[in-house]
Amino acid sequence: MPIGTAFHERTFALCNSLNYREWSGYYTVSVYEVHHEHEYNAIRNACALIDISPLYKYLITGKDATKLVNRVITRDVNKVAVGQVIYACWCDEDGKVIDDGTITRLEENKYRWTAADPSLRWFRQNGLNMDVQVEDISEQTAALALQGPASAKLLKTVAEADIANLKYFRKTSGKIAGVPVDISRTGYTGDLGYEIWIPWNEAVKVWDALMDKGRQFDIHAAGMLALDVSRVEAGLLLIEVDYTSSKKALIPSQKYSPYELGFGKMVHLDKENFIGKRALAKDNKDGVTRQLVGLEVDWVEVEEQFDKFGLSPAAPSQASRVAVPIYAGEKHVGKATTTAFSPLLKKLIALASVGTEFSKPGTKLQMELTIEAQRMKTTATVVPLPFFNPKRKTATPV
Repeated sequence: MPIGTAFHERTFALCNSLNYREWSGYYTVSVYEVHHEHEYNAIRNACALIDISPLYKYLITGKDATKLVNRVITRDVNKVAVGQVIYACWCDEDGKVIDDGTITRLEENKYRWTAADPSLRWFRQNGLNMDVQVEDISEQTAALALQGPASAKLLKTVAEADIANLKYFRKTSGKIAGVPVDISRTGYTGDLGYEIWIPWNEAVKVWDALMDKGRQFDIHAAGMLALDVSRVEAGLLLIEVDYTSSKKALIPSQKYSPYELGFGKMVHLDKENFIGKRALAKDNKDGVTRQLVGLEVDWVEVEEQFDKFGLSPAAPSQASRVAVPIYAGEKHVGKATTTAFSPLLKKLIALASVGTEFSKPGTKLQMELTIEAQRMKTTATVVPLPFFNPKRKTATPV
């Protein structure tokens, strides 16, 4: 049975919908109101507060901490400065992705590592015979995502920390409501935003301070439905939806190389040996058979298809995580993994895995569309990712 996070007494009081889901053993709000419209608009137009405490969080310390991190991930952590955050993936011996997450270099040999799936055993196995400690701090560290164009202004008013000079994918430390916190300029929305790392027992004080000062910035607590649409617009993947962890895959086709997921830039083949390096060097040399792409669905054509039945289509209110077949003519060439209607772009968009020969932007494909239990097709055009990438995400906030 799920349990509440450090913020449950606050989120429960706000959750009028009583619409929850389970995330890593915790109750997580899907949507606070009946519809997630206000929560999504807060992410894109004001600021939203999202409880991300269910993330798995690990602290890596010891003389060989850097050596362990470098052995496991595909990126070269020696290029990462203290106070810097990186997005990384880690693979099995066959070069297939196990998981992805963020790693913050807190000190020369101290790292905070987040993961979607439990990874303690894997990290410790790879640290055998090293002078390194891997501690699961998931239940000691609460986390909030403060996302949206007004998030920097709010943080400047509430945090005793250098927010003005905090660059993209960097971390600073300070206090909020007297509570010591780490603040990183990161997030899962593709917008200007921050993630705040807080001692579990004092988390509510930070929530209250942000919500109190946030009223002038039209802050809203936001749930997973709003986050799901935002991360699709940002072209960000979700494990077990857009790809399967190689540890959970049942057949070879369910395993993915980083080069098939748009993670190629995160593979540093010139660094010292790491898990999966030989297989990844082969992928890099020979190429891979499929690619992650963005798709824009022709909504006019969708309306025409529905009109044949005397019906009108409704723009889907939430992202669909049901895989949908993709075709080139009569040939099946891939699948859309997450499909969402973007309120901002006014388009039906999807993340998809398609054959490499069909992955070039501008390629016209067909997505399966079911109407009255009949399988139809509608045009979907390959477009570059991300769908939405505002300058404010990386620019210095004013």
